[in-house]
Amino acid sequence: MPDAPKEIYCLGNLAMLSLPTIAIVGSRRASHEGINNALMFSESIVNKGFCVISGLAEGIDSAAHRGALNARPLLSTIAICGTGLDRCYPAKNASLFKTIASQGLLISEYPPGSVIKPHFFRQRNRLIAALSLGVLIVEGALRSGSLTTANYANELGREVFAIPNSIHKENSAGCLHLIKEGAKLTCKPSDIFDEIKLIPARNSLKI
Repeated sequence: MPDAPKEIYCLGNLAMLSLPTIAIVGSRRASHEGINNALMFSESIVNKGFCVISGLAEGIDSAAHRGALNARPLLSTIAICGTGLDRCYPAKNASLFKTIASQGLLISEYPPGSVIKPHFFRQRNRLIAALSLGVLIVEGALRSGSLTTANYANELGREVFAIPNSIHKENSAGCLHLIKEGAKLTCKPSDIFDEIKLIPARNSLKI
């Protein structure tokens, strides 16, 4: 990364960094369909032997973490936080935050005690892209942080996947734009696995 953080803070199992990881991100104001898609894709990705990484935000991110934990309680999900690891944002995800800390891995580039600033969450997205083999955008408006993550992924040479939602919904516009720009149209988990092959040497952890 050209702007890699000088240091990162971790809470959880560092061995997870040796697992092949796919990111799932999307709108905080997710639709019911979007939540179900995030859960389904996340479970399938973990069952295929990958780890799911996301940003612990409301909506799609939270569903992605939960789907991963449903598929495999231990060593299934990494959360990149936009705050120091001494606090959880949003507060309503406190239980999920604690579960990931004990069963997965939390990462932040901000030291404990940091004052939350809006741009921290956009910066967080570049770490999500950097630590993944590919990024799946489930839902997102044209100006959403999800598209920022996709842009970082493109810059870093990662695969970008997008679900083609309804043309009549604002939260679909970002995905449709990405597909138009060359992201892989993704309707089922196998669309991801066709592009990203599991690397056995990196998936050697005993779970």
